[in-house]
Amino acid sequence: MPQGGSGILLGGVPGVGRARVLVLGGGVVGTNAARMACGLGADVTVMDLDLDRLRYLDEVMPKNCHTVYSTPLAIREQLEHVDLVIGAVLIPGAAAPKLIRREDLSLMKPGTVIVDVAVDQGGCVETCRPTTHRDPVFEVDGVVHYCVANMPGAVPRTSTLALTNATLSWTQALAKEGPIRAMQKSPVLASAANVLAGKITYPGVAQAFGMEHTPAEEVARGLA
Repeated sequence: MPQGGSGILLGGVPGVGRARVLVLGGGVVGTNAARMACGLGADVTVMDLDLDRLRYLDEVMPKNCHTVYSTPLAIREQLEHVDLVIGAVLIPGAAAPKLIRREDLSLMKPGTVIVDVAVDQGGCVETCRPTTHRDPVFEVDGVVHYCVANMPGAVPRTSTLALTNATLSWTQALAKEGPIRAMQKSPVLASAANVLAGKITYPGVAQAFGMEHTPAEEVARGLA
């Protein structure tokens, strides 16, 4: 409540209803957000386009987690009832799709909270804008937005160790071989390249900026 929320405990208490949480996206971020909210006792709904993923979540998540196939109409129907929305949509290397528009905020109850984890990719909420840990929230049409662009920075020791565990081997390969030879030797690295020799090599980045895309392998061959 001091930050502008509606003052609802996620899990409720005996005799008082629990909060309703909507998670947009059933990937790693969405699944873990749903698991945390379920653990706190909330009534959780996860929405995704991947039916196989929804079937998996139905099998492994607690009974207070429900799955719904994601459509614009289904999202708007959910927005009328929820207390917390977690935007966890990710299209690797590309801008996140805008699943909640400015006009959709009028459907939501005053004090509803949106946490847009996709803010680093432009956000999946139209009214999203990057914030910081120093000034993390802002309000639009009575809806509280939390859009910190570096959420893991709140726990820098853990997040740094986790990131380096995942990236150190690739960093060593780049340092040992140089970018071009490393790309030639590793299709995985080539698929991750965004820009080589001044050319955009990642399709999603090129599409987001309306620029020409050149495959990394083609650029690497020309520089060999």
